Amino acid sequence: MIRVLLAEDSTILRDTLVAVLDLQDDIDVAAAVATGGQILPAARDTHPDVAVLDLDLPEITGIQAAAVLATDVPDCRVLILTAHAQPANLRAALDAHVAGFLPKDASASELIDAIRAIADGRRVVDPSVALAAIEARPNPLTDREIDVLRLHARGLDPRETAAELFLSYGTVRNYLAAATDKLGARNRTHAALIARENGWLE
Repeated sequence: MIRVLLAEDSTILRDTLVAVLDLQDDIDVAAAVATGGQILPAARDTHPDVAVLDLDLPEITGIQAAAVLATDVPDCRVLILTAHAQPANLRAALDAHVAGFLPKDASASELIDAIRAIADGRRVVDPSVALAAIEARPNPLTDREIDVLRLHARGLDPRETAAELFLSYGTVRNYLAAATDKLGARNRTHAALIARENGWLE
């Protein structure tokens, strides 16, 4: 019997996943929690074989929880299930020693097969996300361009960014223009979005 810990903050999705998994003769949902902060205590109490974690959880993310589980409950292997299946998130998940990474639009049978494979010691990564990660372009931005885009993504205007980074207003505008041009973006906001999706603003 494969013991599963499930972490998902959407009640209806969590209940649905529990119902689907409990229909399997070889899978038992040992715990179902709604926040990242509940994952480690639940894992210590129930000793799951596989933890299926949403990436975006209250308190701590699924990836942060995976890193903690790898140290504190090493027998529990982690599958990240996410609506944000971008290459940057996959790289972060693999750095946290997860064994699986699937988008939330995966079918129930794909999820069940992935849980069984992970419990058997194998690794499961959605092929389309893996291919996107392999094909991801190198970061063309300088450190300063990243700093400026990061603050722009947080909502700071060029004058506020200039004050934050001790730069002139004109220099900040030049960095934003250069980053937008390098990324082939429509505007500064689009440039920040491209950089974030590629994991360059972290």
